[in-house]
Amino acid sequence: MIKSMTGYGKAEALLDNGKLTIEIRSVNGKTSDINIKSSLLPKDKEMEVRKRIADTLVRGSIDMFINWEPNASEGPKEVNLSLAAEYWKQIQALAGTVGAKRLNKLNPNMLIGILLRMPDVVDLKKTDIITPDNWPLVSKAIDDALEAVLNFRATEGEALYRDVTSRVQIILDLYDRIEEFEPERIAATREKLLKAAEELKVKVNEERFEQEMVFYLEKLDINEERVRLRQHCKYFMETIDGEPYPGKKLGFIIQEMGREINTTGSKANHAGIQQCVVKMKDELEKIREQSMNIL
Repeated sequence: MIKSMTGYGKAEALLDNGKLTIEIRSVNGKTSDINIKSSLLPKDKEMEVRKRIADTLVRGSIDMFINWEPNASEGPKEVNLSLAAEYWKQIQALAGTVGAKRLNKLNPNMLIGILLRMPDVVDLKKTDIITPDNWPLVSKAIDDALEAVLNFRATEGEALYRDVTSRVQIILDLYDRIEEFEPERIAATREKLLKAAEELKVKVNEERFEQEMVFYLEKLDINEERVRLRQHCKYFMETIDGEPYPGKKLGFIIQEMGREINTTGSKANHAGIQQCVVKMKDELEKIREQSMNIL
């Protein structure tokens, strides 16, 4: 069964001095784009974690967050006064640049709150949180979060599968309706040509007329498009059912399906066929949008 690239997973590691929460979120992407949005992870572990994420999730735009909640017994946090002062200087410089003249009239409590939320102003002693001793617990939490993402992706993938495969069947059904219009289209084309000849007061040679009619209808024939579109739809189903990560290939198959539908529309010469073509294009566009999220 296919998997979606959209996923979310969360896991916790209970350490001696507090709780570490791992969150992993993924959305669709052409490649594996991994962002670790935390400075808590030791540098010597970053490459290992990135490889683990890439091997497990394969593709997508992936963000990993690590949040830390110390035990109450850990005591009060320390404020990095020099860093807070530097942030304040930059805020004042920015205010002067953009012409914000009322900055100094703001409530001091509000300003302090803003500064305390700036990165690294409150010192959590991050280098001491993840250590070699507690790394096995942290590593397991990362694995658990990745497993939760996979489960999420599998559930989303089931919904994606039902949606895109049902739309492929709708396209095939619409082409069946197009085939039903063929006799009517041929008769209408014949009548149109005869009427044109009558209006021009041209005497029609029946044998020559039939030859020209055959030639004209050959140019409008959509049998090749019908055969190729059915082959593409079959290949689409074989790919989505038979490959572990079919997303990229499905995109190429959808392009080929679009070509056959467009060519059918250009040859339609019939209102009923043209309406079916418009509906097929609409269904194909929805398949294209959904397939972009298939792993």
